[in-house]
Parts: sequence; C-alpha cells; structure tokens
Amino acid sequence: MTPPPPTLAIVGATGAVGTVVRDVLPVRRHVWGDVRLAAGAEDVGSVCRVAGEDLTIEALTPEFFDGVDIAVVDIPPEISAEWAGVAVERGAVVIDNSPTFRRDPQVPLVVPEINPESVSERPRGIIANPGATVMTMIDVLAVLHAQWELTELVVTSFQAASGLGRAGMARLHDEMAVVGGQRDLGMSPGDVRRVIEHELGPSLFGGPLALNVLPFAGSHVGDGWSSEESKIRQETRKILGMPDLRVSATCVRVPVVSTHSVSVHATFAKPIQVDKARQALVEAPAVVVMDDPENGDYPTPVDIVGADPRFVGRMRQAIDFPRTLDLFVCGDNLRKGAALNMLQTAELVAATL
Repeated sequence: MTPPPPTLAIVGATGAVGTVVRDVLPVRRHVWGDVRLAAGAEDVGSVCRVAGEDLTIEALTPEFFDGVDIAVVDIPPEISAEWAGVAVERGAVVIDNSPTFRRDPQVPLVVPEINPESVSERPRGIIANPGATVMTMIDVLAVLHAQWELTELVVTSFQAASGLGRAGMARLHDEMAVVGGQRDLGMSPGDVRRVIEHELGPSLFGGPLALNVLPFAGSHVGDGWSSEESKIRQETRKILGMPDLRVSATCVRVPVVSTHSVSVHATFAKPIQVDKARQALVEAPAVVVMDDPENGDYPTPVDIVGADPRFVGRMRQAIDFPRTLDLFVCGDNLRKGAALNMLQTAELVAATL
C-alpha cells in the first residue's frame, strides 16, 4: 500500500517568515497530508486560510508535534533550541530558520540547489536553514565556484527591514510616516533622529532607518564584527564545503521593506571572464541575470520583491584583478531567503520518509 503523505507543521505561522510559508505552500500542497499551524499565544484560536483550507492556529505545546513528520520552525533563537528538541523527541524532523543550529557540525545547513544530499546527514533530527543574506548570494557563488574555484570573498550587504520580522517592517513604515512630507529634514546634523525618536522612541535598528543607512546589522560579537557578518563567513564556508575560504563582510541596514542585496567581490583560482560567467549564470536554474547597465537593467529590491530566484547584475571584471569578478545580487529574504528554502528542504526530507 502507498503510505499516506506526511504531516507538515508550520511553527511561527503568523510571523513574517511563517506568513510567507503559508503564501508559498498552495503550489506545493500536493506533497503534504495534514498541515498544522502553531504560533504565539496572541494568535492561538485564530483561523488562517491556507491552500483553500481553514486552519486554526494551535498553541505551541509538546502535544502539538504528535503525528507531525516534518516541522518548519521560525521562532526566536532563544527558544528554538528548546522547541526543536521537543519536536524531535515527538518524532518530527525539524527544519529551523534561527541561527541556533547553523554552526553545529551535527546539523546540516541546506540549500537544495547546492547540497541536497546533506538532508540525510541529520543525526540530531534537525536541519538548519541558512541566513537570508547568505541565501541572497549563495546560488550565484556556487555556480561560479563550480567552474572557476572561489578562493576569496569580500561582500557588503544591504539588508531590508524585514530581516527583523514584522516589527522591523512596521518600524520602517512608521518612520517613513513621520518624515514624509518634511522636505527640510536631512539637512542638519541629527535632525532626522530627533524627529523620529521624539515621535516613536528609540529604534530596534539601533538608529533611524528612514532617510538613512546603518552600517551595522545584528549584535556585536567582538573586535568590531557583527553577528550578521560572522554568519556570512561561517555559513558560506559550510554550505560550499570550503572551511578555509577567506571571507570578509560588512553588513548595512537600508530603508527597504523587504529584499536583501549584496555587493560581491569574488576572487577565483582561475582567470574569469565576464561573458563566460554571465552565460554560466544564465543557465543556472535559480538565478536570473539582469545585466544591461547601459539601458538601466540591473536588479533592485523594489523590482524583484516577491520573486523566488536570485537576480544578478552589474557584472564586471575587476580592472586590476584578473581573477576577480564584481557583481550585485538581490533576493527576497522572506521567500527563497527563508520560507521557500525551508519548504524545498522539507520536500527533500519527505521523499526519504
């Protein structure tokens, strides 16, 4: 007899990522039997329509995971370790979107287009989802690495407010409402900060984001580095299987609602030509090339938000570095950067059950 399709749980179903998981699920619904939703106490009992079904948000309890085969989890890192363990004890395979498990050598860090075989190597019953900034560029890097052998990577990220979830998006919109129409702002030291903080109080971004950029994202981890910068280095190395790859990153928060961008300066073992690199990326299934700057064709967040692929442009040979390519990549951090990648990984696991 054919076994019944597996049961999927979405934990954190009403958060920024969980909402996109529910949005993406309908076209992938055929993989799953029952779908169950869990969220914080404020949402328990509410009803969400998912793929034509009305599903009630349940409380996050140990019993919630009974009968669940695979759980995609997007909850704060301070509680993800506890609940991932509970889910595994109840028989579920966990795909976790927090940074909690990404560096654990017993937990694979999976991008289905790059290392799908890793889903079977999960001794703890947990698979980690990469951070959205790494996800923005990793498909492009993997394609180029396969032909030219990546040796060094210097990147600057331009990270959207949605990287801080619903609260981040709400704060940016609130700040924009405060400064909107005040055309004299941004002309005197501190005037934007004074107006915004007077109306809204201190920002969760660490400073005003409207009319501004903030050259720090994440928390301080020592020696001037941020947690986001550290994640780029460690996660890129792990996904590509290159523990000695030289990586340096600067992470910047920008006044974009959703979709991260990354400026990439990548050096390879072999000389690389723009035309050949462009063709390799054109042929990649998860990448779209937008690279005609003479006619204003290059990726920007407002043009590609809501799309699944990675969009790459501004490809150019580094003039003084024959083995180096400079390029610019955009990707929706809530879709392939989180929700879609988790569902794709869940489908790989489902095929092994």
